[in-house]
Amino acid sequence: MSNELNREAVVTSIAPWLSVGNSAEAVAFYKKAFGPTEIFSLDAGDNTIARLAVDGAEFWVGPGSSEHFNFSPDLLGGSTVRIILTVSDPDGVFDRAVNAGATCVYPVHDEHGWRIGRVVDPSGHHWEIGCPLDAV
Repeated sequence: MSNELNREAVVTSIAPWLSVGNSAEAVAFYKKAFGPTEIFSLDAGDNTIARLAVDGAEFWVGPGSSEHFNFSPDLLGGSTVRIILTVSDPDGVFDRAVNAGATCVYPVHDEHGWRIGRVVDPSGHHWEIGCPLDAV
């Protein structure tokens, strides 16, 4: 068996890692709100680490820790990033997120060429959910 990396098999991507207060609860919320596929999970109780994908768009969820500089919104008193979730049905995904426990920041509407709304999840991360109007 070779330890050589098959560079042709590596796909360049950027996947955010969301640091949260209780990662097991956050993963449960994301599954209910966005219906992702679970690609990887390391179950460690409240410190679960998971790799999730919404229609192929991947993100990670793990515990926040000031000791390891993984600051969650509750440790910072706010978030330093906003997640843009582009989907074919922003109204439906937005409603599903709110029904799962997200808080509406502003409802889905047409603005700047997008159909878009914004929620904050129970962990404090802001999600803009939308799609370009020319795709609607």
